[in-house]
Amino acid sequence: MVVHESFADFLLFLYVHMSHADNQYEPAELQAIQSKMKTLYPAGTDLEKKLYAALRSYQHLDKSAIHTLIEDSVQFFSEQQDIPVEQITRDLQEIIHADGTVHQHELKVLEAFTRLMK
Repeated sequence: MVVHESFADFLLFLYVHMSHADNQYEPAELQAIQSKMKTLYPAGTDLEKKLYAALRSYQHLDKSAIHTLIEDSVQFFSEQQDIPVEQITRDLQEIIHADGTVHQHELKVLEAFTRLMK
């Protein structure tokens, strides 16, 4: 199941998923995501609109399908390009540390991503 039109949209989904791993959206984490988005999207893109659209989509997503969605998306996009695993991992770490508190659920999501990418 691949639902993202671009690799950038998939990364934004991963960032949103990571920020919501503790079942809340912290302003500092959302700011970290917006900072990452500046390198994902071309100049002139309405980043705030894109972020809030991604948040709304995530809220309506069947959470039991997330693992399959991530797996399928990684497979799909890795066939099209090299996936910068180390950079994505650093980005995810920055997002979970942005609010100054790392929750167990956030670490589990990060570990699952890391296992998937091996």
